[in-house]
Amino acid sequence: MPQIIFLPNVEHCPDGAVVDASPGETILDAALRNGIELEHACEKSCACTTCHVIVREGFDSLDTSDELEDDMLDKAWGLEPNSRLSCQAVVAEHDLVVEIPKYTINQVSEGH
Repeated sequence: MPQIIFLPNVEHCPDGAVVDASPGETILDAALRNGIELEHACEKSCACTTCHVIVREGFDSLDTSDELEDDMLDKAWGLEPNSRLSCQAVVAEHDLVVEIPKYTINQVSEGH
């Protein structure tokens, strides 16, 4: 069973976390199932960027992002070459190391 190592993030997992993931499960679903409350304002429909993560290790084991995800990622704060929307990134057989960005663009939670 693959594991996802979440690097420390002050808001979501201050000490970091290591969680088991099932192949075929998204990074977001694995996080939520383990009490890591990543934002997902569009309810996992690939219509926002609030669940943006950076896959530091294991990126190549993920399926390639599709055009819709790529278009949404272009709007994400802190975009990097290994960025993915965690609601779309499906875990395969390999372990992942994931960083949750410090900021997200969410007009609802930002009070706009």
